[in-house]
Amino acid sequence: MLTAIHTPLAKPLRTQLENTVKAARDIAETAARAALQQLAVGEGRAPDYLNDAQRALRRRLRAHGRSLGDAKRSDDDTQELRRLVWEVAYEHWHRMLFARFLAENGLLLWEPGAAVSLQDCREMVDHHPEMAMGARSEWELAGKLAARMLPQVFKPQHPVFELVFAPEHQRELERLLSSLPSEVFQASDSLGWVYQFWQARRKDEVNASEVKIGADELPAVTQLFTEPYMVDFLLHNSLGAWWLTRHPDTPCPVPLTYLRTLEDGTPAAGKFEGWPDTLADFKLLDPCCGSGHFLVAAFLLLVPMRMAAEHFSACEAVDAVLRDNLHGLELDPRCVEIAVFALALAAWRFPDEVGQPLGVRADMPAPNIACCGLKVAARAADWMALVPDEVPNAVYLRQELRLLHDSFSQAPLLGSLLDPARSLKNDLATTSFDTLRDLLERALSTERPATLWGEGNEVQDEAWDHALTARGLLDAARLLDARYQLVVTNVPYLARTKQVDVLKEYCAKHYPNAKNDLANVFLERCLAGC
Repeated sequence: MLTAIHTPLAKPLRTQLENTVKAARDIAETAARAALQQLAVGEGRAPDYLNDAQRALRRRLRAHGRSLGDAKRSDDDTQELRRLVWEVAYEHWHRMLFARFLAENGLLLWEPGAAVSLQDCREMVDHHPEMAMGARSEWELAGKLAARMLPQVFKPQHPVFELVFAPEHQRELERLLSSLPSEVFQASDSLGWVYQFWQARRKDEVNASEVKIGADELPAVTQLFTEPYMVDFLLHNSLGAWWLTRHPDTPCPVPLTYLRTLEDGTPAAGKFEGWPDTLADFKLLDPCCGSGHFLVAAFLLLVPMRMAAEHFSACEAVDAVLRDNLHGLELDPRCVEIAVFALALAAWRFPDEVGQPLGVRADMPAPNIACCGLKVAARAADWMALVPDEVPNAVYLRQELRLLHDSFSQAPLLGSLLDPARSLKNDLATTSFDTLRDLLERALSTERPATLWGEGNEVQDEAWDHALTARGLLDAARLLDARYQLVVTNVPYLARTKQVDVLKEYCAKHYPNAKNDLANVFLERCLAGC
């Protein structure tokens, strides 16, 4: 029996991780704010002391801040920094954190097949700076290698990674990360706890303020890591029950500790007659996937099942499960990054036929996880302008983007509650989806955003963010519009009295029988996805 290691984080280590992550957020936000102020990102005009490269970075950061929802004053061009500070702090710390996860699992690659350690990175920085990609420390180099391996997580050419923290702040973050023992990075649920700890202070602030919960507050207040036994119970009594009824003479290749059966041996949860008889046709969705805990647990069930049922190798089964079976949606883009990384890490660590990790492979399917809460800060016309005149059916494709724009105008608040079929009226055909995604991918793969849209200025720099948002929501629309055999999640709980008016009105209009609590609304939405 081939199974992956599934060892939860011990309580003392969990406490240490919690304290470290909370401290890291404070330091990272201080560092981010100082770095942004040094470039005068929030000021109305660029200071004379900035050189051309710094001015270009300042423009891109301002454009990105507006895409996140930071407002610019029309009278003096000053711009708030709150959301951009959050983003910069999160991205810098988590790039380092993910790099250590990779290094501790022998998965931090210099090139395909060539793993490097943090000590190797240190030696390159100290003795071979020409190979160090401009990094000034082993952590910075490791982070750059991690970003190169994980373009779905750390977007290439993202302006936040061109921002440099002050040495004293960077050293303190490195000290915190170095203080964590190796065992933290081997446990199966460490990544799941990371974001809950990162959001802990923000959650306390929101709860203490007693404000109505809207888009800015919703992720912190409702995001809650699900304990492993809860996840296993739900999956064992759904996927496990399916296996028992479809393969009654073959023991499940994964222990089903929490499976409950009746006196006659049949699953207490039922036989799932409506599900397909083969896992090749099975689709699972977690519409509030958070840091990917349900998806990773389902992955660790489905891969051995497909190996046993379809005589796949471990590598073939991993690819099939990622390609066919698992789908995730999440309101918070930062959670999406953790979920993608968690699922990729589980795939890379999965043992082959001789017990060795499969490792990183360039041809492994990317996880089907999308952010359904990206903020649509641009006008519909700005999105439509992403389609060049020379593209075939340009008018039709622009219309598709306009419909997508309209459908997701409240995405940061409504997320997976949105129903593209209701607003798009099935206009997002497969052919136009593929064409649009290819178009947006080409836009985002340019060496620098300015090379696609001309010489850099704030208007043109925003086009890169428009393309990034449009591509992400295009993927989310396809996942929201699909149908699944199993929808499994930890729904967000939020009483109607605590919701902002827009959320209350949407729930009352589309889910009148469930409107009193967001959890009930999500239950009804999940049932509609099956």
